[in-house]
Amino acid sequence: MTITSLPRASAYDADLAARFNRDVPPFKDVLHRGARRLTNCEADAEDLLQDTLLRAYTGFPTYQEGSNLQAWLFKILYNKWVSGYRAKQCRPAETTVDAINDRELARTATGSAEAEVLETLGDPELVSALATLPEGFAEVLYYAVIQGYTYAETAEILDIPLGTVMSRVSRGKQRLRLAYAQRAPRRDNANSAPRSIA
Repeated sequence: MTITSLPRASAYDADLAARFNRDVPPFKDVLHRGARRLTNCEADAEDLLQDTLLRAYTGFPTYQEGSNLQAWLFKILYNKWVSGYRAKQCRPAETTVDAINDRELARTATGSAEAEVLETLGDPELVSALATLPEGFAEVLYYAVIQGYTYAETAEILDIPLGTVMSRVSRGKQRLRLAYAQRAPRRDNANSAPRSIA
């Protein structure tokens, strides 16, 4: 591995750094108050302010001297806060290890979200009838019938063709009807005999 020397700072870079150190510090307090207002937490506000100042320093060559520096800094602050907020929304929920017990671990380790919903349907006959369906049918019925998505949305969610969704819903409903008909209590032959009208 070869070590190369770092590029030397030019007079232009030194001038930019001097301008930044002269123009930005008067706005630190107002930026810090704005960060506290956005984050509602002192530690997060300090982190947000640090990220904002770092971004402002790296982007300072794009700042047009003579324009509103405070507005430029607040725009960076707000954009950094929005980016952080969106990143937090995408992260899975975190929990301490102490909060997880054996029951919680077993519940989350087995089955999919669809299986959990199907278990809460309450009708054990429906759950067992859905379990008898071929692979892929229960998922399509779950999204299209139980969740109420359109066929096109279901096709997009499951990444299968629209025609496949339509046929699986139709055949799945048909198989469920048959499964329910077979499980229905049989009536006495006397009660089920057709009545003749004389």
